[in-house]
Amino acid sequence: MLVSSKYLVDVAYKEHFAVGAFNVGNSEFVKNIIDVAEELRAPVILQVHPYEYDLMGSRIIKYVREVAMTSTVPVAVHLDHGRGINDVMRAIRDQMNSVMIDTSALPFKENIDGTKQVVDLAHRVGIAVEAELGSIGSRDADEKDNMGRIYTDPQLARRFVDETQVDDLAVAVGTVHGPYPSGDNDIKIDRLDELNVILRMPLVLHGGSNNPDDKIREAIAHGIAKVNISTDIKMPFYHAIKDTVIEHPNDYEPWIMTPRADEKQKKVVAEKIKLFGSAGKADSYFEDLERLKPLFTYDADTVDEIIYD
Repeated sequence: MLVSSKYLVDVAYKEHFAVGAFNVGNSEFVKNIIDVAEELRAPVILQVHPYEYDLMGSRIIKYVREVAMTSTVPVAVHLDHGRGINDVMRAIRDQMNSVMIDTSALPFKENIDGTKQVVDLAHRVGIAVEAELGSIGSRDADEKDNMGRIYTDPQLARRFVDETQVDDLAVAVGTVHGPYPSGDNDIKIDRLDELNVILRMPLVLHGGSNNPDDKIREAIAHGIAKVNISTDIKMPFYHAIKDTVIEHPNDYEPWIMTPRADEKQKKVVAEKIKLFGSAGKADSYFEDLERLKPLFTYDADTVDEIIYD
């Protein structure tokens, strides 16, 4: 069933587990993730990055929403790393029920202004908003320059949340997007702990792939309620496709080319869900039927449809 991501992460934060947010690069990913989530009775977030969105188009969102609404576990459909208001508007028009606006590369005041604009729009129609403060590192950045990481300042984070009223915050505490070429993938638990004490709200870990399991568990114990996973489910899938093509160069049928890739991806998804402590947590959301809705009722003026100014 399609459920507000705010409800998903709020419960996870309260009960000290994390919801896995898996990037869906094609329809096979959607099927695999939901199959595992239903088997393990786990809530999940299906998220689409703008590049994936550009590749697949709006039709993929209709499919993702249909899968979510017919699933037996709580599912949210989320825009990952929205580049600006146009990405957000596309997601809202396509009826995603959760969006991220990532203007973290801008100066602090501009990041606040851009995030406030999205929050004002999204909250009017019951859509949860995630933002980012600081800078998650990149595998393409210079190792001498901390791989582009700018750790989130706790005091600035308090001001950012107060001024934007964002629902959850992606924090920079030592991870990077993609594989770690340097091997320096140590999450700064002390920084995370300070952020958790000051903010007391669900925090999001981007760059969740390729981190030590013990660090992920510790991060969840210190406020992380949503963990983003992309690389760890894409690499085994496409490498398995490659191996199958090499072994069967004259075959072309999907039922020959994809089963190995599906199984390898499902194995990783299952491992992550168990690591995050969300296995078996789906039933926690059925205790409060009033909140078990696709959208979240905010204190702000909720309207039935988007108003285009």
